[in-house]
Amino acid sequence: MDVRGTVAPGFEAVRDAFVRNFEQRGERGAAVAVYRHGHKVVDLWAGTRDVDGSEPWAVDTVQIVRSAGKGVAAAVPLLLHQRGQLDLDAPVGTYWPEFKANGKERVLVRHLLAHRAGVAALDTPLTPAQAADGVTGPRAVAAQRPWWEPGEDHGYHAQTYSWIIGELVRRVTGRTIGRWIAEEIARPLGLDFWFGLPADEAHRIGRLGPVEPPAAGDGGGALRMRPKRSVVEAYRDPGSLTRRSFGAIDPLPDENDPGYRAAELPASNGVATARGLARCYAAMIGEVDDGQRLFAPATLTLARTEESAGPDRVLVVNTRFGLGYMLHGPAAPLLAPGSFGHPGRGGSLGFADPESGTALGYVTNGLQKGVTADPRAQALIRAIRSAGD
Repeated sequence: MDVRGTVAPGFEAVRDAFVRNFEQRGERGAAVAVYRHGHKVVDLWAGTRDVDGSEPWAVDTVQIVRSAGKGVAAAVPLLLHQRGQLDLDAPVGTYWPEFKANGKERVLVRHLLAHRAGVAALDTPLTPAQAADGVTGPRAVAAQRPWWEPGEDHGYHAQTYSWIIGELVRRVTGRTIGRWIAEEIARPLGLDFWFGLPADEAHRIGRLGPVEPPAAGDGGGALRMRPKRSVVEAYRDPGSLTRRSFGAIDPLPDENDPGYRAAELPASNGVATARGLARCYAAMIGEVDDGQRLFAPATLTLARTEESAGPDRVLVVNTRFGLGYMLHGPAAPLLAPGSFGHPGRGGSLGFADPESGTALGYVTNGLQKGVTADPRAQALIRAIRSAGD
């Protein structure tokens, strides 16, 4: 495997794990970046740019990272709160009056970020065109009756997160979330990250596609986890809240379509490099090498203080959320108990661990089954644990 990039002394185990992902875990094309105490210590890429192609992954290749983008999206309301522009304990209707319809008057901003708002699914799914138009999605979630009493329980807002967070940001700032991130986060930090891939960057993106991990017992060394029967049944049942939540867009959009990539869907279509994800998380927990940072200490505390925990009405396993971020636990294993971040269904991952000063970004074009604990990402995390200080 022709692996390109750099690894600082003490982090060679991460390169070894990255290589084994290609040799043993079905990887096709991927990149990983790690920051430690604000400095980049791992920056690697290998394989093919397209999951079904032969052109090599380049230093500037970007990919859709699915829900791993939720962690960058969540930074926006937290930064607005940090700047005094958004009250996390105010009703959402304070900023977005239409959202108060059908029993959502007492939904707080923090409920949106902690997946407690009760609007994880829609009575009537949206078409891909409606999902991307910036108008139909917000109207649909504003009109939706909650699936549970808001604030009383939690369930992963897999797709509707796009419209509830995106519209909240637009109402508060007058800008779309993609534009806000471009102007206030990506440009100042020099990040390759977009909601709404610009046309002049479209030549850099690779094609995504499903890949099967090696079968158990074939000597490939893949981590195999058998889902609980209840989880399997929830994904199979067309009437379950699980299927309804992930199916809020129907039919599923073509993620390789230029129109989809150009849309702003913060739940699902963030486009990034691994180093862009890693650098963003590094700036959340401290200064990066040029002295810039995103979160003040109080904001960092908000991001990783548990707001939701226990059985998830959508994912049907026990999950933990802070304000906008998944927290370390059995369903989403990260580096350490204080870690926070967000995986993307199929593989990609971004997270930070303040205690060790570590931030990781992992991006792949080969989508394997699973939502929160991809074996390739887990192998990289284990390697980081063994790396030097």
